[in-house]
Amino acid sequence: MSHTVAGQDRPELQKAVQEIVDSGFTGVQLRVNDQRGEWAGSAGTRRLGEDAPPPLDGRVRIGSNTKTFVAALVLRLVADGAFGLDDPVADRLPGFGLDRRITVRMLLQHTSGVFNFTGEYYEDGTVVPGIPWQGREWVEGRFRTYRPEELVRLALSRPARFEPGTDWSYSNTNYVLARLLAEKVTGRPLTEQMRRLVLEPLGLSDTVVPGTDAEIPGPHAHAYYRFEDAGRQETIDVTRQNPSWISSGGDMISTTRDLHTFLSALLGGRLLPAPLLAEMCAPDPKAGYGLGVFVQQTESGATVITHNGGFAGHAALMYSTPDGGTTLTAALNYVDDDARTLAGAFQTATRKLVAEVF
Repeated sequence: MSHTVAGQDRPELQKAVQEIVDSGFTGVQLRVNDQRGEWAGSAGTRRLGEDAPPPLDGRVRIGSNTKTFVAALVLRLVADGAFGLDDPVADRLPGFGLDRRITVRMLLQHTSGVFNFTGEYYEDGTVVPGIPWQGREWVEGRFRTYRPEELVRLALSRPARFEPGTDWSYSNTNYVLARLLAEKVTGRPLTEQMRRLVLEPLGLSDTVVPGTDAEIPGPHAHAYYRFEDAGRQETIDVTRQNPSWISSGGDMISTTRDLHTFLSALLGGRLLPAPLLAEMCAPDPKAGYGLGVFVQQTESGATVITHNGGFAGHAALMYSTPDGGTTLTAALNYVDDDARTLAGAFQTATRKLVAEVF
C-alpha cells in the first residue's frame, strides 16, 4: 500500500519509496521540498499484518537527529552569552571530574574522546560494551528509567578513547553532557528550553522531547525488534519504550514535516547568527562532522548538510542544501535485530534517495 500528497506527480520519488519497502523496511514516509514545491509520499504498512500505509505526517523516533536539535539549542545559548564554545565544560559541571581540556565545542563535534555509553567499537574489532541496548536484555528492560548523570558516570568510569581534541569519534555521551550543561547554566530542564528556543519559534508543534514517557503522541507507524529467546526467534513491537536510555543522544520524536521546517530554518539563518551557523557547518576533517551535523558531498559533487538517526525499529533521515532551499526528510520503520540486518539496505536506499533529490 502507498499514498502520496495531491498536487505533484513525482513517480521517481514514489518508486524510490517503494524500493525501500521492497528491500525489507515495513514502512517509509518521504518528504521532499525543492524548486518544484513539496512532495510527500509513503509506502509499506503502518503495522505488521495490516494494509494501511504509514500516515504522511506520522510521528517517528528520530534517533540521533536529536543531536542536531541539541546542538542548535546549545549554540542559541552561546549566542545569548550563556557560555563560550571554547569554554571548559568542567567549570560548569564540576561534579564529574571531567578532563579540563574538554570544551563545549568538543562535545558538539565529537572530539572530546569521552567513552560512548552505548559501547565503543574499535578499528581492530574490539568491542567495549556500555549499557544494554540490544538483545533480550534490552527488550526486557526497555521501560527502565536512566538518569542522564548515570549514563555520564558510566562513560567516565571507562577509559577515554583519546586525548581531548586530538581525534574524532562519535559518542552519545557528548550530547548527554551538552544537555546537562544547558540545564546547569539555565536552571531549566532541556524540554522547556527546547520548546522556548527552538520548537515554539519555528512552530514545530509535532516535535517532542519525551524524557521518560514511553508513548508516541499522535499518529505513527510501529517499530519492531527481533531477538533470540531460548533458541527461538521472537519479533515484538517496541514502539512503546522509555527512551531515557539514549537521553539527548537520540530521544526526540518528530515528523518529516517538522524535520523539514527545522532544517530549512536552521540553515536559512532563522535560529542562529551567521558566525555560529558557519561554525556549525564547518566539518572536522576526519569524519566531516560539524557541530551536530555532517557535511557531505553527494555523488554528483553537491554539498549536503545532514544527520540520520536509527532507534530500535525507527529511523529518520534529514538532508539539505547548505542554504536550506532543498530538503529531503524521511521516516522509516522496520524490524530491528542484533545483527543490524538492514544496515546495508538502509545505506543503499539512502544513497539512491539523495542522488535522486540533490
